[in-house]
Amino acid sequence: MDSTGTTRAEGSGARFVTTHWSVVLVAGRTDSTRAQSALARLCQTYWYPLYAYVRRRGHSPQDAQDLTQEFFARLLERHTIANADPNRGRFRSFLLSAMNHFLAHEWEKLRAQKRGGGRQILSLDLARAEERYDLEPADNSSPDKLFDKHWAGALLEEVLNQLEAEYQQAGKAGLFAALKQTLTGTHESQPYAVLATRLGMNETAVKVAVHRLRKRYRELLRVEIANVVADPEQAEDELRHLFTALAG
Repeated sequence: MDSTGTTRAEGSGARFVTTHWSVVLVAGRTDSTRAQSALARLCQTYWYPLYAYVRRRGHSPQDAQDLTQEFFARLLERHTIANADPNRGRFRSFLLSAMNHFLAHEWEKLRAQKRGGGRQILSLDLARAEERYDLEPADNSSPDKLFDKHWAGALLEEVLNQLEAEYQQAGKAGLFAALKQTLTGTHESQPYAVLATRLGMNETAVKVAVHRLRKRYRELLRVEIANVVADPEQAEDELRHLFTALAG
C-alpha cells in the first residue's frame, strides 16, 4: 500500500486494487471508520466543484454556502453512500447526482431553517470559494459541463499539491518551485538554459530533473484518478473525459 492508501497488485503490470472510492463503495452499508475517513478525504478534496455548480444553478453565495455545507454534513452522517451504483463507479458522477437530488428535495427544508445554520462537518473555506468563483472568466457552458471542468481542475491541483509535498519532504522545495512550470508545454519548449543558470546546474542535469518531475507527476495523476473510480478499468476513460472537460 502506498502513501495515498492505494493498494497495488503484485507484478510489473500492477493495477490499482483498493482505492478511496472503492473502499467507500464496499463499506458503504456499514459504519466502517475506514470508509468514513476515505469519504471525508474525497469530499475535502473535491468540494469546490460542487459549490461552483450550486452557484451556477442560480443560488446566491450565502445559499450556496449553506447548501454545500449541509449537503456534505448529510452525506457523511447518513448511509447515502449505500445508494451509489457500483456499475457507474465514478465518485464525480455520484456526487453530482446526489447534489441534484438534494437540491430538488431538501432545499425548501433548508431555507426554512435559520440562515447560516449549516453544520461544519468538514472545514470548507467557503468565503475563499466565492472569491475564486468571482474571478473565473465568463463561460456559457452548462452547469454540468462546468462541474466537470472544475472537477478536473481540483484533481490536477490535488496532484500538484501531493507532488510539491514530496519535494518539500525531500528537501527540494526550491527545485520544485523552479521546475513546476515545466509540467505544461512540450519538452522542446522548456527554458532549460534559463533554469540551469537559475539553479546553478548544467542543462543535462536540468533535463534529467524535469524528466523525473514529469514522470512522478504522471504516476500521482494515475493514482488520484484511480482514487475516484471504483473499477481500475474506468481510469483511462475518466482521464480522457477530464482532459476533454478542461479543453472545452
